[in-house]
Amino acid sequence: MNPLKYVDSQMPQLLSDLQKLIRQPSISAKNEGIEECAKLVKQLLTKTGIKSEILRLKGAAPVVYGEIISKSNPSKTLLFYNHYDVQPVEPFNLWDDHPFSGKIKGNKIFGRGSSDDKGELITRIQAVSAYVKTTGDVPCNIKFLIEGEEETGSAHIENYLKKYRRKFSCDGVIWEFGYVDSKNRPVVGLGMKGLLFVELSIIESIRDAHSSLAVLIKNPAWRLINALNTLRDTNGRILIKDWYKDVKPLSKDELRIISKEPFDEQSFKKEFGVSSFIGNIHGINAKKALVGSGTCNIAGLVSGYTEEGAKTVLPSKALAKIDFRLVPNMDPKKQVLRLKRHLNSKGFSDIDVKVYHGEAAARTNPSDPFVTIVKQAADESYGKSILNISNAGTGPMASFVSVLNTPCVSIGSTYMFSRIHSPNEFARIDLLKKTTKCMCLVMDKMGNLT
Repeated sequence: MNPLKYVDSQMPQLLSDLQKLIRQPSISAKNEGIEECAKLVKQLLTKTGIKSEILRLKGAAPVVYGEIISKSNPSKTLLFYNHYDVQPVEPFNLWDDHPFSGKIKGNKIFGRGSSDDKGELITRIQAVSAYVKTTGDVPCNIKFLIEGEEETGSAHIENYLKKYRRKFSCDGVIWEFGYVDSKNRPVVGLGMKGLLFVELSIIESIRDAHSSLAVLIKNPAWRLINALNTLRDTNGRILIKDWYKDVKPLSKDELRIISKEPFDEQSFKKEFGVSSFIGNIHGINAKKALVGSGTCNIAGLVSGYTEEGAKTVLPSKALAKIDFRLVPNMDPKKQVLRLKRHLNSKGFSDIDVKVYHGEAAARTNPSDPFVTIVKQAADESYGKSILNISNAGTGPMASFVSVLNTPCVSIGSTYMFSRIHSPNEFARIDLLKKTTKCMCLVMDKMGNLT
């Protein structure tokens, strides 16, 4: 039996292993089940015949490392980067079933992590298993780096990469996920945007007061709202001085790829229940924004009484959580300084800025040979694939590029409307199968590289 047919025969095992992973909570934001899940992942790797160990750094979630050396071509190495941690499940009441049920309904398996990222991880493990069980070998060296802090910003991944640089050395990285669009076309992603996550807050008085005192005591919510209004215009352009100064323009090749990339605006709008995009952009401008535009997004805004009913209160403090998406050449540390200078220059020096984390953006050159083999594998497994210059989301790709000096490409099973980070997250079983086969093909083509 060849590896691809073996994948077909082993889908029940893939789903069983995925259910085990889903049923083990691993919420990094709450440090819930992280250690237990790391041990479970190590067990799954070992069961497949992959030599595995748990790596540790003080104060960091453990990284699960796996390695299997090729007998036929030990000169080429493929690294699978994934994560075993998941997002919090709240609000509970919006889940149809228990968030960690792993329940299968038709072509879908539900639960937190079913798609992001435990479903993706299982496809990589099963692909290696398919080769080991059918040939007794793998086409190239295979390594796994599976972290437990991706959902909280991968704060320690660069330190792990630097400490274990030789252990993680490779010729190419398959990223932890990959989207499949509304027409079942896989998206081969060559980059990730960066991120700067901050908290802006102001305290006006020592305690909440009766709202009748608003004639005398300043309301910190109004103060914060006024500050937020200076950060960007109604079309989303960020108004902070020099915010775009270091941005690397899209190249002619990148613009050409963007122009060819399909984007179903109507399906996208229908899925999210919106009638138009910000600034009324559409067509090529919408696609360019997803790939190459920064954002200033209010992720949370809290002040005063927010429960049901009325309470006439004058709040003592106000808080906003802001995430900025960054594009190549934007340095998160520089952007923080620009934000603080902006607030001071606009008269808001009383607003405190707390930085949670920052990640730079990264892109892989479309002409890299690794891109070619991944796209060929995707075309063979799913049908015609789509080349995408950069994902609109964020991951620690810049750390991999800078420390390991290797190309990173994302390809995977995540249906674009699979509700990741939301209630009723699911993975499509048909896409899990196609992705597992795609990983087999990537390994095979990697082994044929000279």
